[in-house]
Amino acid sequence: MIHPGREDALEAAADFVVALNKRGVATWMPEDRLDELRARVAGVPVHALSDQGGESVELMLVFGGDGTILRGAEWAMPKRIPVLGVNLGHVGFLAELEAHQMSTLVDQVVARDFQIEARLTLAVQVRDHDARLLWTSFAINEVSVEKSARERMLEVLAIVDHRPVSQWSCDGVLVSTPTGSTAYAFSAGGPVVWPDVEALVLVPLSAHALFARPLVLSPNSTVELDVVESEQKPAVVWCDGRRTVDVAPGCRITMVRGEHDLLLARLSEQPFSDRLVKKFDLRVQGWRRRQKVASEPDREQR
Repeated sequence: MIHPGREDALEAAADFVVALNKRGVATWMPEDRLDELRARVAGVPVHALSDQGGESVELMLVFGGDGTILRGAEWAMPKRIPVLGVNLGHVGFLAELEAHQMSTLVDQVVARDFQIEARLTLAVQVRDHDARLLWTSFAINEVSVEKSARERMLEVLAIVDHRPVSQWSCDGVLVSTPTGSTAYAFSAGGPVVWPDVEALVLVPLSAHALFARPLVLSPNSTVELDVVESEQKPAVVWCDGRRTVDVAPGCRITMVRGEHDLLLARLSEQPFSDRLVKKFDLRVQGWRRRQKVASEPDREQR
């Protein structure tokens, strides 16, 4: 279980540790909060996460928001361990439950009453102008290439499947997975992509161009972003807003489908349409319908 430094997250984790261990199920915590958790659940076994361990772990339970879930996924994804999120943050698109829904959580986890949903990820490489490998990472939500200097625009050439598509003077460019389509890409004007649609989304950020539309690409596409050599300052690459590297003009950022999918545990069949409406608090009827309903009592009085 991974949790932020918030007090309510630690309380939820402690309650879950006690409940699970009463059923003889091992519980895992990161080292940085282990001592504090052990003090709260004195006498109950709690073990630490490690990069080497995890062979016996069947499920990672994460208390927190989407950022906390992404943190937990960094450890779980290469080990192919499903992640189940309990939202203690704001939107919590990756979370399966809200905090007030935890009453049946332990029983379902112990009974293994959950399904696994696979989400595609991205593998990222950064190479210099001599094609030397400088940096590698992965991304669950998105890869962003952004300008590092506020006063200058970034010049980026987008290449899809080894063919140039468009060059933009812009604040940056995003390459998003369907999972990340409701995060940074959504804020930048990209489309919402249903998680079972395997696709990549390419979104230019504030591009000074006539053609700067979001592009929906094949999940098997190779996407390359060249930071065009000019007098511009270095750019910065972010993966999920967590892992970053500075890149000089002339570098190329390459993204392909990742080797490991993110595995999310689902406790019930909840259509993504329902999740979208709930998380964004969408008014399904629209403002015209609400206006009509509000005016009906006035007509009846007349």
